[in-house]
Amino acid sequence: MWDRKYREDLVSKRDAAKMGGGEKRIAKQHELGKHTAWERIEMLFDPGSFVEIQSLVESRGDAYGMAEKCIPGDGVVIGYGKVNGRTVYASVEEFTVMGGTLGEYHSRKICHIMDMALKMKAPYVAIYDSGGARIEEGITSLDGYSSMFYRNTMASGVIPQIAVIMGPCAGGACYAPGLSDFIFMSEKTGHMFITGPKVVKTVIGEEVTSDELGGAKVQSEKSGVVHFKYPDDRECIEGVKHLLSYIPQNMDEHPPFDDSCEKVDRSDKLEDIVPDNQRKVYNVIDVINTFVDKDTLFEIQKDYARNIVVGFARLDGEVIGIIANQPQHMGGSLDCAASEKAARFIRFCDCFHIPLLTLEDVPGFLPGTGQEHGGIIRRGAKLLYAYAEATVPKITLITRKAIGGAYICMNSKGMGADVVFAWPIAQTAVLGAEGAVDILYGRELRAENDKGEHRKMLTEEYEEIYMNPYIAAKRGFIDEIILPEETREKLADSFRALKDKKLERISHKRHGNIPL
Repeated sequence: MWDRKYREDLVSKRDAAKMGGGEKRIAKQHELGKHTAWERIEMLFDPGSFVEIQSLVESRGDAYGMAEKCIPGDGVVIGYGKVNGRTVYASVEEFTVMGGTLGEYHSRKICHIMDMALKMKAPYVAIYDSGGARIEEGITSLDGYSSMFYRNTMASGVIPQIAVIMGPCAGGACYAPGLSDFIFMSEKTGHMFITGPKVVKTVIGEEVTSDELGGAKVQSEKSGVVHFKYPDDRECIEGVKHLLSYIPQNMDEHPPFDDSCEKVDRSDKLEDIVPDNQRKVYNVIDVINTFVDKDTLFEIQKDYARNIVVGFARLDGEVIGIIANQPQHMGGSLDCAASEKAARFIRFCDCFHIPLLTLEDVPGFLPGTGQEHGGIIRRGAKLLYAYAEATVPKITLITRKAIGGAYICMNSKGMGADVVFAWPIAQTAVLGAEGAVDILYGRELRAENDKGEHRKMLTEEYEEIYMNPYIAAKRGFIDEIILPEETREKLADSFRALKDKKLERISHKRHGNIPL
């Protein structure tokens, strides 16, 4: 028998590592409404499934009293386990250990688990709660970040990467989440900014709080950096688990099928939801919920660029990605933010075999100097690029308007749509009727000093003759005009027919040059 001291020594070291910064600092974490790394791990992983590795790693720094501060684990827990029965790799920062700051070995641990996730082709979840680079370790901290960013980039499109902000995430540390596929943030405790309030005040004299600068509300509604925000740690992690249920393990697999979903077909209600009066608004979420499986719509970035809706849903148990103009906001027109939001989502879906459904009701691009000076040409081109590059099944349903360049951008036939449907009330044209009448008949109307009657007649005539969907159907730009009550059946049949679609792109080029 071995001497008991070996066992006791190991157990003691393991216990010390699990205690992080000690009871007082853990109590302080709880007072702030935050949880420890291990508490967060228990929320995320199936009970008893998490396996920690490299728990005894310590910093080797000795400058500025670092030798006395060294704690096993070095402020981050790494490992793997099961989330709803599927393997997931994770790194979880521990704020109670030197404020969760990142030093040489802290970053090495994170890089190690990222390498493991990539080799095993499983999703990687990173939970951030850190004061940033460890100043005492100098340049090695910055090198640690660069090694992480390199791995984020190499893993992009190979495995899903999810970042969860549950405390401060400042400076260079922001770019690891920024390179991830999805970012979650706890409203109560999360903050994310390149330069904090003190630096902002010192450099430009602006007084701003952490919440105003980089809180969950700001980053989800104004910047669009954060995809999901939740009130606290527990709900945030439940959101992560929900997202994982829609996405595959890696680029070689398809999304998980769920045969327990309740199929819904309320397409006969669509005429009540969508007015045939093109000027009246409706909520496109109500449209989506008439045909996707019950309670499966999971909207992404719902607080940002609200003129477009993106998210996952299930149709007959299969995951699809949905991009839909939202008439309730800005009439559903496309702008800089909406174009980028949709393009990013499309590219994620294409990476991971998720078919795309586009619901189109778009009056055009939002006009004005704000958009032109904001780069709508370049940023709108991202949406074109994303749709054209995507090789997954792509189906479009034109519900009402499909006008001008925005018609092209919303997955038109010429951009590679596999199937394009339209309802009988759909309108397709280069310009809206009023704009077209101004150009075609403007001189005539001015000459006769028209009071509006002739203009109205010409507008109605143009809509009836030139904007109806049958013209596009005659030319093959629309595959089929369908009745609203046929919507779910037609969409489901088309996705089934396209399930085994394979489209090979030119393989010998290095990569395309998306207009970033």
